[in-house]
Amino acid sequence: MTDALTVTDAPALTGTLTVHRAGLAAVQDLGRFGHSRYGLPVNGALDQHSARVANVLAGNDEGAPLVEITALDFGCTPSTDILIAVTGAPADVTVGGVARPMWEPLPVRAGETITVSGIRLGLRVYLAVLGSVDTPSLLGSCAPDTILGFGRSLSDGDELALRTSCPPVAHPVFGIPLFRVHAPVAHFAESWTVDVTDGPDLAEFGDTAERLFRSPFTVTPRSNHIGLRMSGDVPRRVATGEVLSRGVPVGAVEVPAGDELLVLHRGRGVTAGYPVLAVVTATGLSALGRPGPASPSASGTGPWRRRWPTTGPSAMPSAPWPPVSAPSSTSCASPSPRPPGPSPPPSDFPLTSRPPSPCE
Repeated sequence: MTDALTVTDAPALTGTLTVHRAGLAAVQDLGRFGHSRYGLPVNGALDQHSARVANVLAGNDEGAPLVEITALDFGCTPSTDILIAVTGAPADVTVGGVARPMWEPLPVRAGETITVSGIRLGLRVYLAVLGSVDTPSLLGSCAPDTILGFGRSLSDGDELALRTSCPPVAHPVFGIPLFRVHAPVAHFAESWTVDVTDGPDLAEFGDTAERLFRSPFTVTPRSNHIGLRMSGDVPRRVATGEVLSRGVPVGAVEVPAGDELLVLHRGRGVTAGYPVLAVVTATGLSALGRPGPASPSASGTGPWRRRWPTTGPSAMPSAPWPPVSAPSSTSCASPSPRPPGPSPPPSDFPLTSRPPSPCE
């Protein structure tokens, strides 16, 4: 590969966003697609739905750079008038000391401090600014990559260059905002249920495979952007053969030796050698990025739900759509045509015609 580190073309910069309290914040986008063949993980925002909505509400392309705030409080001040949107886990958002709603466009005047605090029922919040921020790009993305040592984690005192300003869009006397967009708000709760399809190694677990759907699991503190580690009544592999290393998609539910599930996320390596019991659906991947450590599944139901029945008259014939098979370690195969039978359920949040493939 040639050197692909660039600074994206942008209009003349109009001001800065000064970070006063960084916590665990970083500049993110939707990820680095099309490079799995070179061994590069896709990375990008873990809650893709919330990141997309934040950018759309702020008037940006859905893949524009934005700030991903993880768990801890965040504060910043712009040097010029801007328009922002804050989405993700429920939190207390203030502009100039006044409480403001999430999931709506918010005008901010120069010098007003934006704070995000008290993040709850989830782990990540996204802050997008109209026109986005200026940031270096690697292979078409600003997403941090810990293996390559690339990306921008924010620190107190950092300044993000703004690409555009926005005159205040509010009542000139009462300051009442003019936006009532009512964007689709993602689901956040103390317990989670994530949609999956059967994995390629389901049969190797025999009757214990049903534990995945019947038992509660808890996210452990060892989880990160590479994958979620979950403790619980782990299914046991009954097959005795070795599993060869192969390509694995984002969302693969792996069962290593021990007492934890390993659910691969956007920072995962593109190959692995653990059996894959299930694969999280494209719409389920965003939900996978929301719970934090000690987040349990719904008691008595298990955190996983088959997207389609496996038996009965409404069952999908032969295989889920698209087929769940491990992609090649050098490229991701194109999905096969859907087999005859009932159509797959619609996307929970149909913002785009097709979400990026997790293995791109």
